[in-house]
Amino acid sequence: MKRKYFGTDGIRGTVGQFPITADFALRLGHAVGRVLVAASKRRPTVLIGKDTRISGYMMESALEAGFASAGVSVLLTGPLPTPGVAYLTRALRLDLGVVISASHNAFPDNGIKFFSERGEKLPDAWELAVEQALAEEPTWVDSAQLGRARRLSDAQGRYVEFCKSTVSGELNLKSLKLVVDAANGAAYQVAPAVFHELGAEVISIGCAPNGTNINAGFGATSPQALVAAVAEHSADFGIALDGDADRLQLVDAQGRLYNGDELLYVLAQDRLMKGEAVPGVVGTLMTNMAVELALADIGVELVRAKVGDRYVLEALAQRGWNLGGESSGHLLALDRHSTGDGIVSALQVLQAVQHRGLTLSRLLESVTLFPQTMINVRLREGADWRANLRLSDEISQVESLLGRDGRVLIRASGTEPVLRVMVEARRAEQAQSCAQRLADCAATS
Repeated sequence: MKRKYFGTDGIRGTVGQFPITADFALRLGHAVGRVLVAASKRRPTVLIGKDTRISGYMMESALEAGFASAGVSVLLTGPLPTPGVAYLTRALRLDLGVVISASHNAFPDNGIKFFSERGEKLPDAWELAVEQALAEEPTWVDSAQLGRARRLSDAQGRYVEFCKSTVSGELNLKSLKLVVDAANGAAYQVAPAVFHELGAEVISIGCAPNGTNINAGFGATSPQALVAAVAEHSADFGIALDGDADRLQLVDAQGRLYNGDELLYVLAQDRLMKGEAVPGVVGTLMTNMAVELALADIGVELVRAKVGDRYVLEALAQRGWNLGGESSGHLLALDRHSTGDGIVSALQVLQAVQHRGLTLSRLLESVTLFPQTMINVRLREGADWRANLRLSDEISQVESLLGRDGRVLIRASGTEPVLRVMVEARRAEQAQSCAQRLADCAATS
């Protein structure tokens, strides 16, 4: 069965437009509650966290009412990073974690996503069960069976301590000046606290949310503010998170910005240097080929999953590996946390730098990212690009031309009639010319 409401990362959309409305959130809470009650021998309890969007108040209240009507109790954390909700759900032995956030999207959007009792993303089968419950008439429990709700007053402090516990007790940041940019989002209080408590001098930016400024000019999707602040304050590093703090962008003292592909390589390399086994890592279809080649040079296999941390997690679970990530800065270290965590990822990188006694640029001197060219080609309605024999032949010719010095990726957009043509090569002009060749052929589909 195809999911009607759930996408690759929960349910997301524009506030006030279905399904991101108060009435749907009420129905969703009730439906999820019924699924939980049916699978439990006791009264289930769920944890609800959110980012700083003004619409979070409305969505939180509606979900709380929906859960209570199905006989499920609720713990409310207030603003808390997505990985913080995942951690507390597991640590408190709760039945479900709920996050109200649209991650890196602008404030008019919002979303709802869920974590299992183990703090992990839930499978398609669970989401289908919820959608089936949504299609049924509500069944309200008796008054005596209604769920209760209360605030978890120390949620942020618990999560700060967890983040600190993911690195060695020998890690000391006293010699570092850090700029921490929380995108005016969920980590605006906890992120500065983590790095400060580990000894760093912290300059905070993007830590003054007002309900409408999340991801606006700050954070992982707008790293220019971080680069400028690092230069202004002569900082050693800049750390930028996105609105729900599961994504990381990092800047060094020279103002160089490092993406998720590069940081994934640093984590794998550091673990090998410590004598830990790293049989492989999982990237995505968009992971830069230079990183794949550099990993191969140190004996680490790269497996590519579809774009989306959900698919990276699935591939890691299938292989029993720990490290994975996306170019966008979603990094996974499953021996540290059950989900992607921007703060934990930053700590892992800083620990690697301290352990090796080298700058980040030195750690990455064997990795020179290949230039990538992406061209979007609009397709005619109903066109099947895979049946374009000329395009197929052109792809073969380009791949033969590039050899081990480049890569071709062609994929259809999931939201619009567009074909995304991407070529990466050692030389930018070759990537551009090859991508244009393929785009011209694709346009005839």
